[in-house]
Amino acid sequence: MYFENMIMRTLLLGLSLLLAVNINAQSLDTGEPRTDGDGPYKRLILRGGIMIDGAGAPPIGPVDIVIENNRIAEIRVVGNPGLPIDPNRRPAAGDREIDASGMYILPGFIDNHGHQHTIDSEQGVPVEYVRKLWLAHGITTIRDVGSKGVDWVLEAKKRSATNEILAPRIVAYPIFGQGASEPIETPEQARAWVRWVKEKGADGIKFFGAPREIMIAALEEASRLGLRSTEHHAQLNVTGMNVLTTASHGLKSMEHWYGLPEALFEDRVIQNYPLDYNYQNEADRFSEAGRLWKQAAKPGSARWNLVMDSLLAMDFTIDPTFVSYLASRDLSRQSRNDWHAIYTLPSLWDYYRPSRDAHGSYWFDWTLENELDWKENYQLWMTFINEYKNRGGRVTLGSDSGYIYNLYGFGFIQEMELMREAGFHPLEVIRSATLMGAEAVGLDDEIGSIQVGKRADLVIVRENPLQNLKVLFGTGTIRLNDYTGLVERVGGIDWVIKDGIVLDAKALLQEVRQMVVDARRERGLPPPPMPLPIQNTGEFAVPAGR
Repeated sequence: MYFENMIMRTLLLGLSLLLAVNINAQSLDTGEPRTDGDGPYKRLILRGGIMIDGAGAPPIGPVDIVIENNRIAEIRVVGNPGLPIDPNRRPAAGDREIDASGMYILPGFIDNHGHQHTIDSEQGVPVEYVRKLWLAHGITTIRDVGSKGVDWVLEAKKRSATNEILAPRIVAYPIFGQGASEPIETPEQARAWVRWVKEKGADGIKFFGAPREIMIAALEEASRLGLRSTEHHAQLNVTGMNVLTTASHGLKSMEHWYGLPEALFEDRVIQNYPLDYNYQNEADRFSEAGRLWKQAAKPGSARWNLVMDSLLAMDFTIDPTFVSYLASRDLSRQSRNDWHAIYTLPSLWDYYRPSRDAHGSYWFDWTLENELDWKENYQLWMTFINEYKNRGGRVTLGSDSGYIYNLYGFGFIQEMELMREAGFHPLEVIRSATLMGAEAVGLDDEIGSIQVGKRADLVIVRENPLQNLKVLFGTGTIRLNDYTGLVERVGGIDWVIKDGIVLDAKALLQEVRQMVVDARRERGLPPPPMPLPIQNTGEFAVPAGR
């Protein structure tokens, strides 16, 4: 979202997007060398887990999963629930084995809207902090839709692919025009930039909008070259090209929801802005955004069905990022989630607080009326997304973390909760977070489901996430222990496997907390509270008895 604001300001100042000729000098410090995790192993075996495959099948187990190097080599059902496992049914021993008895094994999660913020971004956070929070929440792949620069992102992508750095797999979608030095003023210049970014190794392009002829040229060139594309349909451009227009010219997916209500307008062309509205005033921008869906066609209407049918026919992907705007409907709750006290860096607190300058910090006069508008906005938005999924549309999970009290990793699990609120079955939520995400970026033959031959990207959690998605939060969830009478924290992911490398998710969270401790000490602030106890986690184990 930082880049969205940067692009918007550029447009408001009358500046053009830039064509790649001379690339600006960029720091290629893409992260410290990998020091965490073990493997890949010649033969790693996960014993006795309950598998949720990500493709939509119900859980099955106990299973033993054999991983050879970084690939799933065998999935074997080794028994029946409640009965002893016959050792003769199990695969032969491995170089390393993890006892996953009774635990749940899922595919690695795919965050389809990620920004790798750095110490010199507005957030002021080390990139290692961002990546460790992602990995600790099972995110083994991100679609980067705008970070430090084209060269920086592509170098990080390369180093992650070879596991030189501790980071999720990176699918790179540079922002249209990023890293260039001449104005894009003609369709041919737009095509030239697309060719350049393809040659650099990008996987796709993130758009915000552009003059119609330039946008069409760029989309057509991207389609010709096999580059994928997504767009935040910025309100400064959406009147000329809403989501139906861009999709018809080759756009493959959309972010957030801008452009979709505008395609659903029946009795207007332009949003009903107040006459004193100013887009650069983010209180105006976000308060009026909360009233937009009420201006669109009603569910089940002819226009509603026309737009939905058209997008379905084009195999269009929607990445709603519900969590991006969650504070708009309940600021107090989102800004005071229990993980913030433990894992949010002071620099992020600075960025989140009310400000007329920082993007997404529009809280200097946020009212109950604003929140009620947004609650109604969510109801209509979620209705469209759930119906789109029910009618065969591809819906993915993206978190857009680092803005609006939306913390990396935690925000992705919140997005799962919001999908559930929208009407998705928990298995459909997991499918959107895994296989649908892989399909959207063209990697479903490699990742996205637990299948023999695919890469070993896996999440292992002690609790059943289908019963309660909250167990996937790094802070777990509260439960009464009927045996001890104690209220406990249970859950949190135990193990994450990325490309065959085994990571201790709770150890990663402890490292993040230490970053927060150190940053607070530098400011003369007391340390954050200790993580609330989670059972079966060693140092923070809940004592037996009262």
